Amino acid sequence: QHNRFVSDSKDKEPEVLFVGDSLIQLMHQFEVWRELFSPLHALNFGIGGDATQHVLWRLSNGELDHINPRVVVLWVGTNNHGDTPDQIAGGICAIVHLITNKLPRAHVLILGLLPRGKLPNPLRVRNAQVNALVQAALPSLPRASYLDVDPGLVHSDGTISPQDLYDYLHLTPLTYRSVCQPLHRAITALLEQPAL
Repeated sequence: QHNRFVSDSKDKEPEVLFVGDSLIQLMHQFEVWRELFSPLHALNFGIGGDATQHVLWRLSNGELDHINPRVVVLWVGTNNHGDTPDQIAGGICAIVHLITNKLPRAHVLILGLLPRGKLPNPLRVRNAQVNALVQAALPSLPRASYLDVDPGLVHSDGTISPQDLYDYLHLTPLTYRSVCQPLHRAITALLEQPAL
């Protein structure tokens, strides 16, 4: 897939690049992608199972070499099994620095990690800590902003419904719509700013 992305990037001129794990990759399969993001000339470089180190490697090895998008949407970190919140947030920040170094006109939109699991569990706590650390690091990240896209997945009793996350990790079509509408607004606002 990485090699396909590199060759894809040679003949495309995306305004928006989506990078990350399966939550980015699967977005491409839903009507909401064609409706909201295809018209923005968006390219999807999501790979299922990717953790921050995989994305860092991919972006260092050709995926950014032939394109010049104005907005890069980054959604990665929930697959960093065995890593601490500090390590995951550090990985996300390293990716942002890499993107802004390689793409001098790009703004990076970091999406907050979603809660996961049917019931309260350590991964939910970890993801929330990562989000807090990334937001705290924003002042040191040039041309980056953070967007919380959780549409309210955790119910008052602490559960997550399979109607929202069908396997308590991946999004149903309805949840993608709830996530993508504010995301689309944020991307559009960035594209409307004067180019750097």
